[in-house]
Amino acid sequence: MAKRTLPQLDAYALGTVRYAIGVALLVVLLALVEGRQALRYEGRFLVTMGVGLIGVTAFNLFVWIGLAYTLPEHASIIMALQTPLTAIAVWLLYGQRPAGFTLGCVAVAFAGVVLVITKGNPNVSIAGNELFGDVLVFLATLSWITYTLCAARFPSWSPLRYTVLTCIPGGIGLAIANVVAVALGIASVPGAAQLAGVGWQIVYLSVGTVVLGVLGFNAATRRLGPLNTLLMLNLVPVCVFGIEASLGRSFAAVELAGAATVIAALVANNLYLRATSGKSGR
Repeated sequence: MAKRTLPQLDAYALGTVRYAIGVALLVVLLALVEGRQALRYEGRFLVTMGVGLIGVTAFNLFVWIGLAYTLPEHASIIMALQTPLTAIAVWLLYGQRPAGFTLGCVAVAFAGVVLVITKGNPNVSIAGNELFGDVLVFLATLSWITYTLCAARFPSWSPLRYTVLTCIPGGIGLAIANVVAVALGIASVPGAAQLAGVGWQIVYLSVGTVVLGVLGFNAATRRLGPLNTLLMLNLVPVCVFGIEASLGRSFAAVELAGAATVIAALVANNLYLRATSGKSGR
């Protein structure tokens, strides 16, 4: 849906509009559920702002600009790497080295991503703009992993409060980026007709992905932990491939093989982690 909205509304305007609507709804929701006092940062504004700029501003800019150059299925497969990359991030940050099996699954998943992106021929991707878009989506993945892990720094805040107070500065960051892009001539201010032309897409992207998506993700992270929550995102590439196929897209056998390799590696790793955690808990 996002890929098909971008020709009508550039990435900067889309990010600004969807978060302006989404944040407004989230603020009202937080005030109703937890009261107006929950909108206070309690001396943690700078830290929260940094988290919001990384998880909301940087993530969205990287994703939306990247999608203008690459394919939806490429982006979904790269985003699926969040689970193994989170395991590596925990290793680097906290010294918790993943098991050898997990590292092997990470290597297999990366190999699958390479197959999808290059279609078995690295020169094809390197010669075009797709590689640039893929790199931006990968940076978006790192941004979201950072945002996910930072939630642990706010244990006293509910998922709703964490979502709202990080989305506010993140949404403002998107608006500032939009103003700068317009001033530099690389973006334009959309007219009423443009906005109306993608009205239902904006509603979906605002309510479905900002309010329900980000809030649901943060709530799941609190209950299931970052690794298990990010594993659920492995369903995204399956859905994207299915949607694109229903719209008439055809895929090379190597692309399907690469996608299957990524998903199989990630699922295998999750089953392994569940098995080992079950044994240690006995």
